[in-house]
Order: sequence, then structure tokens, then C-alpha cells
Amino acid sequence: MSEIKRYFLELSYKGTPFHGWQIQANAFTIQECIESALSTFFRVPIVIQGSGRTDTGVHASMQICHFDTDLPFEKEKFLKAINGILPKEIAIHWIREVKADAHARFHARSRSYVYRIVFRKNPFLDDIAWRCFYNPDVVEMNKAAEYLLEFDDFECFSKIRTEVKHFRCQIKSAYWEQKDGELLFHITANRFLRGMVRAIVGTLIEIGYHHRPAAEMKQIIIGKKRVNAGKSAPAKGLFLTRIEYPTEIYLD
Repeated sequence: MSEIKRYFLELSYKGTPFHGWQIQANAFTIQECIESALSTFFRVPIVIQGSGRTDTGVHASMQICHFDTDLPFEKEKFLKAINGILPKEIAIHWIREVKADAHARFHARSRSYVYRIVFRKNPFLDDIAWRCFYNPDVVEMNKAAEYLLEFDDFECFSKIRTEVKHFRCQIKSAYWEQKDGELLFHITANRFLRGMVRAIVGTLIEIGYHHRPAAEMKQIIIGKKRVNAGKSAPAKGLFLTRIEYPTEIYLD
């Protein structure tokens, strides 16, 4: 009998037609598509574990998942075949063998997201960016974003119904950048709560439009109540962009 090996897959997807990452009843999900494609290729049921969930309509320019198999295969042929099976909105970029206990979710050291905002109608960006009608005050938004680095409990930005045991996250960076006619929010942390980034973006935009002062961000975080934060930004502008792992987990 062949040895069971574990593999990491790097993939990207456009989340528009999916009901998020995680498999659920009567819904079209990214995890379901990938597991179906892998099971078709290997001709046995394959289950994957992702680095984390993304909500309905959220995209990923980089996502990682892992799966186990004892079946031999050639990586180049695998990549060509699996991308031919998957729908056009999902692409697998590489496959790497990892240690048997390597875990796509639990071994991730950090995750990064980017939120995209545009200010004029563009049919090519409508599904992947939030179109706002006025330019916000980026200086004030960056002042408010700095408060995120001072705290580690972000219950105020979490969805109310969630199964997490705690709301602590270590945010390593959070800032806005104007680039090529777009306004981009970059944020990196060790973990994120459900709906957290979209809630942060929505709150910062209210500050950018001077509906509340930048200093209020501190009180929102301390208060720990979702109702005090701003409305969530639309899912379509959010991208999971990077996940970092310790290099020693890779075997090739």
C-alpha cells in the first residue's frame, strides 16, 4: 500500500457566483467545486481543508488548501487536468508536498486582505470593487486605522452569530493607499473574524466622509459592540491576497 501524502494547493477565485468558501446545503460553494474536481481526477472522494473561510461574493488572489492522497500522479498533468475540470472562476496555480501534520489553517502565520474602491463606473471592475461616488478623507482614515494596531480584541467588528471562542486578533498592518485611480485598504493579521474586514472598511469610510471623527475608532473597539461600528462594506470589493507559512513545512 502506498504512503498517504499531504499536499498544499495554491488557488485563486472570483467569488461572485459562489455562496462563499465552505460547503453548505443547497448552495454553490468554492470548497464543493474543488473537492468535486479532485474527486473526479483521483476517482475517489477527496476532502480539502482551507486556510479559512471567505464569505459570499468575496474573492481570493491567493488561497491555500490541503488534501491527502496515497495515489501517485504527475504534478504538471495534474495542474492541466484539474484546471480543465474546474469552472472558469477558479484556478489552481501550484501543488506542493508538505509534512504529514502541516495544516492549511492552523499553520498559517498571517493572512492579508485588500479592499478595492473605485470612483467611476467601469464595467470590468463592477464585480470586484465597490464604487463610491465621493473621495473620502484618506488622511483621517489612516489616522483611524492606526488604532487597530493598539488593540487585540475586535468583537465590535465581528458578526454577531459566530462560533469563535474569542475575538482576539493581532493586526500587524492596516492602511489605505491610492493607486491607479483606485483606493485600496491593506490589512494583515494572524487571524480574522467573520465579516471583520468589511466592518472595518465600512467604519473607516464613514470616518473618511466625516460622519464620525477618527478618534471614535478607539471607543468603538473598546466598546466591543457591533452596533457601534459602521455598516459592512460590500463583499465584492474584498480580496484575500496572501497567506504566510513557515518554510519548514514544505517537502519540495
